[in-house]
Amino acid sequence: MKIRCMKMLSMKMRGLWIILLMIFSFALKAQDNNTFQLHPDNPHYFLYQGKPTIVVGSGEHYGAVINLDFDYKTYLQTLGKDQLNNTRLFTGAYVEKLGDFGIQKNTLAAADGRVILPWKRAAESGYTLGGNKFDLNQWDEAYFERLKNFMQLSAENDVIVEVTLFSAHYANGWNYSALNPKNNINQTSEIPSAKVNTLDNGNILEHQERYVRKIVSELNDFDNLYFEIQNEPWAEAPDLVFTRNEFGPEEDWRSQTQVVSQKSNAWQRTVAEWIKDEESNLPKKHLISQNISNFDYPITDPDPNISIFTFHYAFPKAVYQNYYLDRAIGLNETGFAGQADSTYRRQAWRFLMAGGSLFSHLDYSFSVGSEDGSDTAYEAPGGGSPAFRDQMSILKTFFEDLDFIALKPDFQTVLGSPGAYNLTLSDGESLWIIYVEPVAIKSQSFILDLPEGEYQAEWKDVESGKSLGMMTVEDNHLKVPEANGDKVVVIRSR
Repeated sequence: MKIRCMKMLSMKMRGLWIILLMIFSFALKAQDNNTFQLHPDNPHYFLYQGKPTIVVGSGEHYGAVINLDFDYKTYLQTLGKDQLNNTRLFTGAYVEKLGDFGIQKNTLAAADGRVILPWKRAAESGYTLGGNKFDLNQWDEAYFERLKNFMQLSAENDVIVEVTLFSAHYANGWNYSALNPKNNINQTSEIPSAKVNTLDNGNILEHQERYVRKIVSELNDFDNLYFEIQNEPWAEAPDLVFTRNEFGPEEDWRSQTQVVSQKSNAWQRTVAEWIKDEESNLPKKHLISQNISNFDYPITDPDPNISIFTFHYAFPKAVYQNYYLDRAIGLNETGFAGQADSTYRRQAWRFLMAGGSLFSHLDYSFSVGSEDGSDTAYEAPGGGSPAFRDQMSILKTFFEDLDFIALKPDFQTVLGSPGAYNLTLSDGESLWIIYVEPVAIKSQSFILDLPEGEYQAEWKDVESGKSLGMMTVEDNHLKVPEANGDKVVVIRSR
């Protein structure tokens, strides 16, 4: 009798264990679906909060947390109101000085005494940008409170944050870094800036590792983020791989494709390993992004820890060249092409219609005192405006209204597009999307190659989002509306 009771108890315990395991598995699955991740059915796109997600942003110049004068609550509410879902955030290893890069209202360049970094200030004066030096062995809890509050408000406004850990230091940036020996009391190694983000950086490496692990652990509770290792690594440790004449003289950076040197790339792989290792015993696992180059580049020897590859000022072929990798491709910085909204709108449509899944515009209408993005009188090497954000909202909503997870780049359907450039996405069966940029006064009918059947087409103006009318596809010919400007057509089988 006693043995029988023990067996029954054992069976009950086993049943209870199975139920608890099922509950845990369900909770884990729910958590995974909530955390920003690659979409399991099409890893070129994302899954977030259990929904297919495409990332479209137009945000401030990355200093929302480190600049104490910046009202990030108003800023994030503005992004939420504008229905945009991305912002880029530099976390403190790199800062700027007012006037750098010709930006007169630079959120990355805080006023004297108004910068806050992950490290606590020491008692010794002498920080290059004013105030006391930093003690790299002590964390500033006020910074982390501000960082986590920023992340919480971002989540409440449906904003996904690119948490950028490091950056190239360009001409003078290393002079302002807390890791520079003249800005801390910890006797970090005296090295040239080109060696900072390499494995050959003396004792700075151990401080970089502590910083990365601290940021990663502090932010683990949040679903709405991914980590980017370093902004523009090619800017201080470059390998020149290609020279073009599309933008000017060969010595101009816009005429060159530069990628990060092998020494710096080895360091980036190490940083990715720190992130993975730190999260190995934490509940949430976040995506890691690597910034590859300006314009485009066929990625070689991709790090398996990287899920998102990003480019600056990118061409559509940045997506095409790397589509086979089955990972997300993003354009996460724009600029140096004037202030016209149309320039960056076309850039956004081109990139996402090539199969990209992330477009993040650098929007200079946001600054201290203009956290609602209303300043259109800024002096900066780029664009941004409330009108542009409206156009980006139209773009994001356009994709969200489609079954975009099934879409892939399509090079077969449009046989001819007289008077216009085009980019096409389709599911190959019942849905085709064609983005059109007219280059002639009047475009002619497109010549298509669709499977046999009947098709309905709706044209939309991408600037206003208004419908330009419905029509049928006749004998694989599609009439282009006479309306000026770029437009998009959705073709569905009937």
